[in-house]
Formats: sequence, C-alpha cells, structure tokens
Amino acid sequence: MKMEKKIKSFMDEVRQRNVHEPEFLQAVQEVAETVIPYIASQKIYDGKNLLLRMVEPERAITFRVPWVDDQGEIRVNRGYRIQMNSAIGPYKGGLRFHPSVTMSILKFLAFEQVFKNSLTTLPMGGGKGGADFDPKGKSDGEIMRFCHSFMTEFFRYIGPNTDVPAGDIGVGSREIGYLFGMYRKIKNEFTGVLTGKGLSWGGSLIRPEATGYGTIYFAVSMLATQNKSFDQKLVALSGSGNVAQFAAEKAIQLGAKVITLSDSSGYIYDREGITKDKLAYVMQLKNVERGRIDAYVTKYPTAKFYKNKTPWNEICDIALPCATQNELTGDDAKKLIKNGCICVCEGANMPSTPEAITAFREAKILFAPGKASNAGGVATSGLEMTQNSLRFNWSRNEVDEKLKQIMSDIHTACLKYGIEKDGYINYVKGANIAGFVKVADAMLAQGVI
Repeated sequence: MKMEKKIKSFMDEVRQRNVHEPEFLQAVQEVAETVIPYIASQKIYDGKNLLLRMVEPERAITFRVPWVDDQGEIRVNRGYRIQMNSAIGPYKGGLRFHPSVTMSILKFLAFEQVFKNSLTTLPMGGGKGGADFDPKGKSDGEIMRFCHSFMTEFFRYIGPNTDVPAGDIGVGSREIGYLFGMYRKIKNEFTGVLTGKGLSWGGSLIRPEATGYGTIYFAVSMLATQNKSFDQKLVALSGSGNVAQFAAEKAIQLGAKVITLSDSSGYIYDREGITKDKLAYVMQLKNVERGRIDAYVTKYPTAKFYKNKTPWNEICDIALPCATQNELTGDDAKKLIKNGCICVCEGANMPSTPEAITAFREAKILFAPGKASNAGGVATSGLEMTQNSLRFNWSRNEVDEKLKQIMSDIHTACLKYGIEKDGYINYVKGANIAGFVKVADAMLAQGVI
C-alpha cells in the first residue's frame, strides 16, 4: 500500500503539470509502476528524484511552418521537437508528419525513446519531433516545399553532436532527402545530422528493414525461452508500412504464415498466407503507388478486406502490432488469448493499451513492449551515425549481424530485471528498469543539471 501511494503521489505531480496530455501520462504511468519500486530498493537512486527529472523534457520546441501548395495558396502547419534527455548522448528520435501529431503524442514518444535508446547500449539520448502536416494526397513538389520550410527553422536545434533526427510515420526516404538537402544548403556542410538517408549520400544498409527485422529477432529470442520458433506459426500483423512490411518479410523467411496486413481503412485477411510475391505487391502498392490496402483483394480475390477493423479477431499464434499507438485494446487482447495466441511483440510505439498489457500479463503469455522489441530501427540509425563519423560503410551482412546482436543484448537485459518469482518473464518491467539504470547512472555522475 505504501508503494501504491508513492506511485500515486508521483503521478499526481506529473499529471498536474501535463493535465491535457493523455498519451504522455499513459507512457509515464507504465514506467512508474515498475521503476519506482526498483528505485526504492536501491539506495543509490532513492531520494534523487531521477524519474521526475526524466519526465520533464530538457527542451520543448514549437515553431511555425508556412509553405505554398500547388494552387499557390499559403498553408501553415506547426512543427515540434521534444529534446527529452541527453545524459548518455545526443538526442535521437524520429520525425513524424501526421495530422494527429500533438505535444502529448511527441512527449510520450520522446519519453519512450529515452528508454529504447538506452536499451540499445549505444550512446544516444532521446527525442522526438514532427509536424501536424499530412503527406497523403500531396504532390512531390508540395512535400518538398513543406520539408524545406520545416528545415529553415528546425536546423537551429539539431546537429551531429546535438540532435540527430530520423524518419517516422509520414517521413520516409523522400522526406529525409528534402530535409537533408535544405540543411546542407543552410549550413554549407555535409554531416550525419539525419539518419535514414539514401545509400548514395550517407545512408546505411539494412536501415529500412531494421525496425521490422529487429522486432522479429526479439520475438525469436522470446519464443526460444519456451523452445518454440516461427516455423509453421500463424502470424497476424497490423500495419502495411515500413515496419510491417519487413517484419512480414523476415517472418516469412523464418517459415511463418503471415495472414493479415492493415492500414487506416481496415485490414486484409489472406487464409492462404501472404507469400514473398504477394508481399512484393504490397510494397509496390504502399511505397510507390501510395495506395490503400483494400487493393490487395482485387489483385488476390481469395483474400478478404474488413473495412474499419483491426486484425485481432483472427486466430493466430503470434501477434505483431506494427501500426500506431493504442491500436490493440483490452477486448482485442482477450480475443487473442482466447484464440490461442502465445506471443505478442510490439513493432509500433505503445500499440497496446494498459488494459491489453494487463490481460497479457495475467494470461502469462509472452509480451514485449515496443521500447524493447522495436528498438532495431534506432539501433541501426545509431550504426548509421557511426558510419557517417567514420566516413565508412559496413556491408549488409555486417549491419544485420550487429542488429541481431543488439536485439539479443536487449533481450538479455530484459531477462536480467524482468524474471518474476513464479518464473514468468515480465518484459515490460525488465525493459523499463534496464533502460532506466543506464540513464540514471549517467545523470547521477553529471550532477543536478
């Protein structure tokens, strides 16, 4: 009861300062419930208000982004950057261009990024940014003008040793190219200030695949604790963007049968399985044609499309939520458990609601939070930063092996702090504490700053 009061008192203080930021409060609550009891048990951390310092951004930036559309009309969007914590390295985290972008969402993502980057063991702090701009339906010219305008203000706050952004939802290689081009022009320098760049101008092999591949590598380690594998398993996947595409690709390579993909319009179910050739069609549809997932059933009529639905009704062995935050609810979790799902591994950031996480924990099924299982993307971004500093490129196999090792090390760190008395592996607890310890030690060493 005393610990519950301690957690409540902490959350009351955080809530008072961030009253209109539900996503951020949700992320902090999930961390507080596991980290505060650990802090209380360690004299070195107790009484230092380390978590309270971690939840307050070092810097929160907003700025105006005016741009001209193809009709000559001046549009205005709002740009953001949350520089959350730089105790272990320069701020690192993606840029998201989407109408849903708010300060609350970016603070939650930045807070999660601090723990995620710590888990990779690479020297990267946590940050996140973006704009409430929607790339959908925009021409290449409009996107270029928006990106250039965004960077004319954003360049003031970033640098290879200060803050190194990457892509996220709505920000792919095209957008990174436009952003980098303007940065290079303004600063008159070619540096590794952005990751996710093209291979011909400083990018890293495996970077596009890294988040999806890393999610699967982490799930492989989870399944191995029960002497299981992906072979012959039914996999339900949400999303159809970069993360979902490459998670599906790697799962197929490992012998699994992927049966679903989705986007904001609904999901497709292919009982015959999404093969390598079918996945290639999805990549063409989403990456080149910028189409909607329902076109899949026109190409493959034996599949079904379910409008405005998520895929968690389907019978599966492994569920990989790779779309967006809070997409998998408590009711969805109960359906997955009832249908025999044995493993849920998050490819997106906080896609499972607190009710869903509770249901998975009570059912004692394998569950990995995104801060651990989807860290492969930022890990490979960190490897890209290293290659940029060295003016050198590793081979595809070298980067992939480094990625596998990082995901294995993250899994080991989760085991160190997450095994409970009954033997159940609480990956949420393990990831939160492992991520906290490295950042907390750095903050203690550097004093009250």
